[in-house]
Amino acid sequence: MSKKCDPQEHVVIKSILVIDDHPLYCDALAATLEKLFRSRSVKKATSLKEGLRLVGARFQPDLVMLDLRLPDVTGLSGILKVKDRLPDVPVLVISAESSEETVATLMTAGAAGFIPKDASHKVFQQALMEIREGRRFLPPGYTLPKRPNQSDPTAQQIAHKIADLTPQQNRIMKLICAGKPNKQIAYELSLAEATVKAHITALLRRLGVNNRTQAAILVKSASLDGGAHLSNGDARALLS
Repeated sequence: MSKKCDPQEHVVIKSILVIDDHPLYCDALAATLEKLFRSRSVKKATSLKEGLRLVGARFQPDLVMLDLRLPDVTGLSGILKVKDRLPDVPVLVISAESSEETVATLMTAGAAGFIPKDASHKVFQQALMEIREGRRFLPPGYTLPKRPNQSDPTAQQIAHKIADLTPQQNRIMKLICAGKPNKQIAYELSLAEATVKAHITALLRRLGVNNRTQAAILVKSASLDGGAHLSNGDARALLS
């Protein structure tokens, strides 16, 4: 089911960047793309950092195929970083996480389309053809999201804050969300506890929150995991 957005010209797709952390799936995806588009260049990467490193003077993709779940990505930060680097390039997201909320959030964040990882070859081919024609694509049963209330912070706005975290802050944030106290974080990352505290102070400032609990709730609200609920035990651990 295609969804027209603002009028766009026909998208010429000669080079494609595939970012997926499952090597076999990544290889199969690249082979399918080469067959469908007879592309001159299909480059593959298993992490966001590796994928963005491939982009440069010698390689400018006409299409990015992006796995939602990558080892160096939190929530929407992957697609936001790709769009920041390649604002005019369509990004087609592929993921096993296919709830309506997730898909709506991705489309609001600028995705050109979404394909569930269990989609048929026919759906996959249709998506690529629609995007090549300059249209956005959603599988049958999905609809484009309505405009959000401008007074409320959106998942996209929250994700922009998360995307601004340094790699080390991002690792620490994930451990905070897992309920790890400072001493355990220091042990797992081989850091001094004072260093961990300094990183947490900096990341709280970047996220615009006052404590670890607020930071965890903020991150979980944009994590595309379907909820930001914290148990009492988690909350006590986060405050330690």
